[in-house]
Amino acid sequence: MQLTIKYFGMLAEATTINEEYLQTEVCSVSQLVKKLKNQYPKLDTTDFKVAIDQQLVDQSHIINSEVEVALLPPFAGG
Repeated sequence: MQLTIKYFGMLAEATTINEEYLQTEVCSVSQLVKKLKNQYPKLDTTDFKVAIDQQLVDQSHIINSEVEVALLPPFAGG
């Protein structure tokens, strides 16, 4: 399957890109995050949330179709 990965804010700075396309097998969010942290080591020192098709998901969520994945930096404010 092909995923569209979008990086926002400091995560775009850490990866030096705003968006990429990734071919991968069915995987969990935690597996995808591990893969991305291996590819972009600066992500390992940054806290972020993951959204699938604009819905925040937890690390156990299974990605099993062509979706848009967004990595979102921590939000400030109240």
